[in-house]
Amino acid sequence: MTGKTTVEARARRRRRIHAKVVGTAPRPRISVFRSNKAIYAQLVDDASGATIAAARSTEVDAAGLDKTGVAKKVGALLAERARAQNIDTVVFDRSGYLYHGRVKALAEGAREGGLVF
Repeated sequence: MTGKTTVEARARRRRRIHAKVVGTAPRPRISVFRSNKAIYAQLVDDASGATIAAARSTEVDAAGLDKTGVAKKVGALLAERARAQNIDTVVFDRSGYLYHGRVKALAEGAREGGLVF
């Protein structure tokens, strides 16, 4: 079999995206990780290799929400934590995932929370 596995294909897309999307201290990168049950996002300063802020789906109240609704809340929580550190502009790194569903909902939640990208 010559085809790539799903994980290998995503890793290849992720490397291609990360070559173009770089986070700096004034404009960090939102890195997204999506598992089957949870979603995680963090603000990364690639110049220093430091995580500035992070949010995950286990930190939000998920009562009565589907996974897309939870992802939107995670985006809003990340935006709130970023605004607390005087960060309002970011770059979005979808980490090889399609900009659809939970990844898109997280981005929309971050935008509604006040982040610009």
